[in-house]
Amino acid sequence: MAQHRDAPAFQEYAASMMARTEYRVLSLEERGLLYTMRLECWVNGSLPDSTPMLARVLGYDVAQVERALAGVSAFFTFDDGLIRCPELDDYRAHLDERKKRQSEGGKAGAAKTNKGRNRSPTGRAAPIPRLGRESLVQNSPVQKSKTQGIQQEAVHDAWMSEYEAASNGH
Repeated sequence: MAQHRDAPAFQEYAASMMARTEYRVLSLEERGLLYTMRLECWVNGSLPDSTPMLARVLGYDVAQVERALAGVSAFFTFDDGLIRCPELDDYRAHLDERKKRQSEGGKAGAAKTNKGRNRSPTGRAAPIPRLGRESLVQNSPVQKSKTQGIQQEAVHDAWMSEYEAASNGH
């Protein structure tokens, strides 16, 4: 069953981000804004370019966003009234391409598997012949006899008696 949902998460290596000079020089406030914006871009694809609207969407004070936005701008593009994160856009495209290739591979594998199957001249699968109304389930040829059950019960009872006697110190 195909699942037509967006990827729930993006993979990020901490060392890759920590090694970037642009990240290392950010203040604590700027780092917080950076990751909040990245998460929003992952979920929603983009953010509004207007600082008051951006602050409203993110749930921050306009002054806080104005202070920190210049520091994080190197991680984003600002086009046509939208803020996008090219790194996440590229990663999403990579996941979409991989999903497409997997789907194509699955279809090719199914076609190869189904090619050798018994087909009628119309291209439909040949019907499975019916054997009648009798059940296809067979009883096991190995059945316990009534005496076998009684013998096993006697062995169990004898074992229990010995165990109880040993437990009671007799």
